[in-house]
Amino acid sequence: MAVRGLGLFVVSTGLAFNGFLGNLDTYNRPPDRPNFIVQQPENLKSASPQQVHISSVGEDKMRISWITDSSTPATVEYSTISGAKGTSVTGTTSSYDYLVYKSGEIHEVVIGPLNPNTIYYYRCGSHSAPELSFKTPPAQFPINFAVVGDLGQTDWTNSTLQHIAQSNYDMLLLPGDLSYADFIQPLWDSFGRLVEPLASQRPWMVTQGNHETEKIPLIHKEPFTAYNARWRMPFEESGSDSNLYYSFNVAGVHVIMLGSYTDFGPTSSQYSWLQADLGKIDRSKTPWTLVLIHAPWYNTNTAHQGEKESIDMKASMEKLLYQARVDVVFAGHVHAYERFTRVYNGNNDNCAPVYINIGDGGNREGLASKYQKPKPDISLFREASFGHGELNIVNSTNALWTWHRNDDDEAVTSDSLWLTSLSSVPACKVQN
Repeated sequence: MAVRGLGLFVVSTGLAFNGFLGNLDTYNRPPDRPNFIVQQPENLKSASPQQVHISSVGEDKMRISWITDSSTPATVEYSTISGAKGTSVTGTTSSYDYLVYKSGEIHEVVIGPLNPNTIYYYRCGSHSAPELSFKTPPAQFPINFAVVGDLGQTDWTNSTLQHIAQSNYDMLLLPGDLSYADFIQPLWDSFGRLVEPLASQRPWMVTQGNHETEKIPLIHKEPFTAYNARWRMPFEESGSDSNLYYSFNVAGVHVIMLGSYTDFGPTSSQYSWLQADLGKIDRSKTPWTLVLIHAPWYNTNTAHQGEKESIDMKASMEKLLYQARVDVVFAGHVHAYERFTRVYNGNNDNCAPVYINIGDGGNREGLASKYQKPKPDISLFREASFGHGELNIVNSTNALWTWHRNDDDEAVTSDSLWLTSLSSVPACKVQN
């Protein structure tokens, strides 16, 4: 990416303002592991696409995002036949400045309508660009989600991505903390290159975490500058006014992405939007409902206890999710894995969501290895290892959740659970 005057100033500034990320050091972390930096190839032309990733827009469209070093048309050509000329669509181009850093040209093109469960071949920019391919999600069950949080870019991350690549997933869900750039903007570029092999082939749907905030008092007052510019999600389509919270439907599943680091109180726009969004769910069309947040509402790890993004957001919104009979709530933030029973207001409740913390993608800060003792009854499984999860929703009633440990660089299925959708349980009717 084009960088003007980037040097030790940005690095030292990032470290100096690390305290503004929130309560990141409320426990004793293990030593950081170095970032797994993916450099730009030396022979890459300035107009060549890089950092390509895709995301779903509605149920039959896809947003293609990529970056170039120089100005070039935001055009995508796509077809179901490899090498064919296909349909050409033009989108938009933007960029952003952060301190002395200037991003490359960020291109976005929405293509469609697309057929479900179909492989498409596409090129970003000129016809001489490399041909890539992606597969659209299915229109009906079964559907398989890969779920991973707090990804970062380390050797641990690389191991996690390799194991995700081996799974037959249709869509990736990420509950916040993507690049761990932490003010050092070239690390966003490195992250984009790292995930491109996967993120260019399947839709990645993400929400923000504390490491995306990157707000510096007096110097850079606008939060989420890089995140919003690089990872635009389909918020307008769900009636949201912010890229930090949105929802979408896919193959009989309603997925809600919430923002732990924007206003969430009862008078906030996010609260009003969530209340309206939950009220629109048609369980005859989407019998499953999933919610993703970053800061967990339930957590028996000693890390990240007492943070307002967990306590206050839970106090504000837990009842809404319970009354709507949300099936599963995924969270990140804590760098370990933990699965709770169905729980509401701290107690076991068969009509409440299952809570799963999966902030174990491989970030540089390492694992949060200490848990509260004794283990509460509502916590059913907890382990401080890196890995990822897969939610295979088989039909309108049944789904299989598996957590795959890869702390030893080998994928191991360490936890699994068959789930029944609350919409299929007569005693768990939606409460108005």
